Amino acid sequence: MRAVVSERGQVTIPQALRESLGIRPGAVLDFTLEQGRLVAVKQVADDPVGTVRGCLGRGRNTDEFTAMLRGDE
Repeated sequence: MRAVVSERGQVTIPQALRESLGIRPGAVLDFTLEQGRLVAVKQVADDPVGTVRGCLGRGRNTDEFTAMLRGDE
């Protein structure tokens, strides 16, 4: 597959590649140069659940944590 670079340095990624890689509008690509080749890697968005996972500490469930926040403990 080929794409033409515009005067502004823009390239359209062919639709078949976008679909197979799950690249949608707003996706972030990280570009690197490897052995004379331009390599684009799709960046995975931060998982909001994964970001806070484990913040309650080990051995505590949500009921215990809520009680602690309310001052019931």
